[in-house]
Amino acid sequence: MNIVLLGHPGSGKGTQAKLLQKKYGIAHISTGEMFRSIAKEHTELGRKVKSLIESGAFVPDDVTVRVVRERLAKPDCTKGFILDGFPRTEQQADELQNIAPIDHVIHIHVEDETVLKRLSARRNCARCGTVYGLDRVPKQSGTCDTCREPLAMRADDDPKKIKRRIEIYHAETKPLIDYYKRKRLYATVNGDQDIGKVFRDICGVLEGKKVTK
Repeated sequence: MNIVLLGHPGSGKGTQAKLLQKKYGIAHISTGEMFRSIAKEHTELGRKVKSLIESGAFVPDDVTVRVVRERLAKPDCTKGFILDGFPRTEQQADELQNIAPIDHVIHIHVEDETVLKRLSARRNCARCGTVYGLDRVPKQSGTCDTCREPLAMRADDDPKKIKRRIEIYHAETKPLIDYYKRKRLYATVNGDQDIGKVFRDICGVLEGKKVTK
């Protein structure tokens, strides 16, 4: 299966993609994680991506498509993949059509206010990458349970930048809903439920079962 997950930043796409990866044995591809890794590189692209992330802006389509195309060509994608954070625009969706066929597009829907609360509370461990937030609280405040390292807020999780990302999402990404509805690939699940219920609903879509709202 080749799957696209749509949704606000902070809608839970990454969490659900990891669960789907484990259940179905297909690759999880997060453009956000790829770009955060690139931003650490001492290259012209790395510096450009870092500047965009810190300002709360998105990486341009041409760069994003190039990175995704290269990633989908890797051997672990031959059995299928889950795209988390791509496509973001109709232009990217058109480009994706030329790279690989898509079987399912699932929109994890959450309200703007929920996104703001979730992302404002999110903290990361720089060493192991564990993410803490409203649904996962560290045993000791501000410290990773595993590494005992201090937790930090991501540069793009500042409330002002979150609001900007939400604005860009509405302007650019939401038209993808109509795009994929026309192609009869689209389904939506309620992302304001607990993680387990969201996961079961997504699996229900993938396996052709009725999803209860």
